[in-house]
Amino acid sequence: MNAVFHFGERVAGYGVNVLNEREVRASAGILFFFAIRVLVNPRYSPSLVLGRFVVRNHVPEFVGATQKRFTWSIGLALAAAMLYLVVINQVIGPINLIICATCLLLLFFESAFGICLACKVYNVFHKDKAALCPGGTCEVFVRHDSQKIAFAQIVVFILFVGVMAAVAQAFNREAPAAHAVPANTAPLAKQPAGDDCTPPDWAVKMGHSEQWKLHHNCK
Repeated sequence: MNAVFHFGERVAGYGVNVLNEREVRASAGILFFFAIRVLVNPRYSPSLVLGRFVVRNHVPEFVGATQKRFTWSIGLALAAAMLYLVVINQVIGPINLIICATCLLLLFFESAFGICLACKVYNVFHKDKAALCPGGTCEVFVRHDSQKIAFAQIVVFILFVGVMAAVAQAFNREAPAAHAVPANTAPLAKQPAGDDCTPPDWAVKMGHSEQWKLHHNCK
């Protein structure tokens, strides 16, 4: 049973159970399904099997399995909460947005920047700190000169943000005018004067005097 219900794999040269980060990312992009990974074993998760097949020609990038299980448990809890709220109880409100925003924030930071925010939370609640994080973010290291941000780069970034803000304000100013309901500028029909507003005999005989006056803009 321990061969099935365990988390991570033992790889020579690593002191903790590890997972191949490339397989994990590939499977996360295919299907967000955490139950088998967290409760049974990641190697038997269908999405992870497919992810392993897709990245089979990539050099493995091993990461610690312990913090991965913690982060996936958070994902499973968020998914279970949404299932209970939306599917079972049909609750729609701010709580749904908060859960979705939390999930998207965690996914975005890990997929776009390789930063595991849940691993930071793991270090707060566990004495044994997370090891072998993606990109070496758990280890302390001295930044290379190529990683430092120069003053000119900061200026370019500030200018970019300023231009984007100016463009957004320009569109916001033009949007109300473009979507405004145009006023009725059509000239009003000139009211006939004198006998021109007297209904003809045929309209009187038909009992359509008032309709005739309305049609000819007579008050």
